[in-house]
Order: sequence, then C-alpha cells, then structure tokens
Amino acid sequence: MEQESTQLYQAYLARDSRFDGMFFIGVTSTGIYCRPVCTAKTPKEENCRFFKNVEAAEKAGFRPCLKCRPELAPGQAPVDSSHRLANSIVQHLERVMLEEGESLGSIADRFHLSSRQIRRIIQKEFGVSPMELVLTRRLLLAKQLIRDTSLPITEIAFASGFSSIRRFNDAFKIHYKLSPSHLRRTLKESFTETGDTLTLQLSYRPPYDWAGLLSFLRTRAMKGVEWVAGERYLRTVQLGRQRGWFQAYQAPQKHALMVEISYSLLPVLPTLLWSLRNLFDLNACPDVISAHLRQNEWLKEAVSHNPGLRVPGAWNGFELAVRAVLGQQITVKAATTLAGRLVETFGEKIKTPYSELQYLPPTPQRLALATVDELAALGIIRSRALTMIRLAEEVMAGRLQLDASAHPEKAIQKLTALPGIGKWTAHYIAMRALRWPDAFPKEDLALRKSLGKITPNQAEVLSQAWRPWRSYAVLHLWQTAI
Repeated sequence: MEQESTQLYQAYLARDSRFDGMFFIGVTSTGIYCRPVCTAKTPKEENCRFFKNVEAAEKAGFRPCLKCRPELAPGQAPVDSSHRLANSIVQHLERVMLEEGESLGSIADRFHLSSRQIRRIIQKEFGVSPMELVLTRRLLLAKQLIRDTSLPITEIAFASGFSSIRRFNDAFKIHYKLSPSHLRRTLKESFTETGDTLTLQLSYRPPYDWAGLLSFLRTRAMKGVEWVAGERYLRTVQLGRQRGWFQAYQAPQKHALMVEISYSLLPVLPTLLWSLRNLFDLNACPDVISAHLRQNEWLKEAVSHNPGLRVPGAWNGFELAVRAVLGQQITVKAATTLAGRLVETFGEKIKTPYSELQYLPPTPQRLALATVDELAALGIIRSRALTMIRLAEEVMAGRLQLDASAHPEKAIQKLTALPGIGKWTAHYIAMRALRWPDAFPKEDLALRKSLGKITPNQAEVLSQAWRPWRSYAVLHLWQTAI
C-alpha cells in the first residue's frame, strides 16, 4: 500500500464515497484509523498509513474512529477466485466459530484444505491470523451495538460472539484502551429499539437501486414468508434454534439500509448480518462493475440507465433452489402461487406482528419426508416433486452446500447431477444463493431474445467480454427484456 500512498491520499482528500471500504487510513499522530469518507480534520500526508482492511489497521495498533465508524464501511466484492475463497472462509469462520466443538481443522475440512492452508490464505488476503480476524470482527460488531442500541453490555458480549464477559472486557480494553461501559457513557445517542426489536445500519456503496431490487423480490415472494410493503421488505427467519423476523428499508441519505430485527434473533446476530448483506448484495462495487459492463455495446445503454443495479441474493440457499425448481418452464406468477401452497402445507407456523408473515419456509428435513403424491396434490408436476425431494435429501445429508461459502463450479456440477436440474436452474441458483458474480444461465429464453435470438453457445461466446460480472449483465438484460 505504501507505493500507492500518494494516490490514496488524493482519494482521501476527495471524500469520494466510491472509495468507501476500499481502503482505510491510519493516522500516526492520533493512533486512530478512518474511512476515506471521514469528515474529521484532514491529517498531513506524512502522518497517514493506508490499509486494505480494518483487520490490518487494528493489527498495526490503530483504534477505530468514533466519528466515521469503520465498522459501517461496506465490504469489498470478490473479483477473483482467490479473494472469493478468502471471503468464503471468513464468512464461515464468523458463522461457525460461535458454535461449540468447531475448530480450524473442521473448517478446513469443509473447504478441502489443511489448517495451515487456511492460515496462509487469511494471512495473505487480510494480513492477520484467522483468530485475529474473527476477534476484530466481533469487537467491531460489539462497538456498533454499544453505539446503536441500548442493549445491556452482557447481552452485547454474547451477541457479538464472546463466550464470557471477562474475555469480552479484556479484549475491548486491550484493543480500544477503554472498557465497553466507558464507551457507552461517552456516547449520547437516541436508540431505536422498542424492547421487542432493535435497528441496525448496513452500509453500501452508492448508487443502489433499492426500488428495482424490491420489484424483483416482490414478484417472487413466498406468501406467508416474505412480504414487500411499499418500500420495505419483510420476512420470517429461522437460524438454528432461533426464530424471528426482520424488515429492511433504505436510508439513501446515509447510503445504507436500516434493518429492524426481532429481539429473538440477537443470539445469531453475526450470521444474520452476513445473510442480510448477501440477500441485498450490499458488498458490490457498482462503479467497478458498471465501468466494466458499460464498455460492451449490448450493455452500454442498460448500464447507463441503471448503474445501481444489484443482483438479489437469497436468504436461504435451499429455499431458493426449491423456488427455482418450481419455476421451471412456467411463469413467475404461477411459480409464486405454487410456492405459497408449498409454504402453507409444509411450512411451520410462527407468530409475528404482521398477518402477512405467518410461516417459516419448509426445511430440507421436512421436504425430504414428503411424498411425490403429497407434492403433486399441490399442483406440482411429479417429476419436479421428485427433484425437490432429492434436493432436500442432498442438502440434509450435507452432500450439497447452497450458500456463499460453497465453491460455485463444484456446486453447479452437483446440482446438474440431480434429476430434473439443468444448467439454467443451476446457474440461477449460483447467481443468487451462492452469490457468484459470474453465473451465466445461457439457456434463458429472455436473455437470448434480448441478444437477438441467438443460440446458447453464441450467448456463451458473447458473454466472455462481461466476465467476471456476468450475473449483473444478466440482470441488466432481463430488465431490458421486460
């Protein structure tokens, strides 16, 4: 980063939001690190050090700025396989290291790597060890909860992943040179939780087409599980043994989404926040993606009209895969109707403040026990019913992973090996559930029509110029076809 310090300092002087999250500035005269959008007094260039991520800044001994709050900086979208693997490992580390019995070795096994390889990958990408990285993420989440909620310090400690109050207090004092309770006393904030919910801010890089993303989700919402009300998205949630709901709405002046979360989901907050960022594609770099796609004649106009396009993710990979199977060779409206019947028959009831949210989606365990006749009685073609059952069995047995930590190409191979799942369905699942930015369902009729009614092979050749952002190109072309 030292070789680029002059250019980075100029970007810092511009306070350009497009650089937010791309790097961080450590100020040697204060010992504090900031985001490039921080409005504090600009330090001299010779007093600045630049870091790729918050972990490297904290390892170098810098404390997070209380004004610009580095924990709110949007993440960096993976642009190559190495970076994607590192981010997948980090996501899994944050999710499962909270669970008893998990070790770095068991996590390495999931990725078919050794513990030593995991350490080397994390060290190369983030400049810290796996445990240092997880500790930093936990402390930043705790700091956000102290700042943005009135939750008791004890609950904040456990919600951010610490196994004891003593460890939490010790880590906080060592890293930030003050106690959690002292930090709270220095802050004068108006908290937004009501006792049953709390509200957190999730930042993104502008522009962000929230209306377009809501429109996509609205037409595909599973009745009883999801609900788009005006400019808000709401849904029920089950994470492990925790159940609840959330709603999200845009705060464009903050370049953020505000997410109201039921208090029942506090014990799984780190996993919840990761899932929210994936669902709403909050880690995308729209300027980088748009600049690349705008160079292509087929996409130039569409991208210019909507540089803030996002690829909607999936709350749950299995849920999305079932929805994709239901949608094969029928209209979106018809598939949504079938999904509603499936939820009402096989979903579990849940109480929420909203009559539109009454069910949790069917689990792999429940659908694996279903019969073809039971599914066919809902109007589902028998061959698709069999595919859904096989899909549930593979996920339940752990042979098929359908989340952002899965290797996309291997997951596509496993999906297409199942009866009734072709390349279009597999790539659609990869695009949304696996968060693969380069998925390309070349068999899609609307896609090929917008390209001049070409063949799938011709579409594949044409799409090479769009890599590694073909998922975004597909969304642009789908919008053009509407």
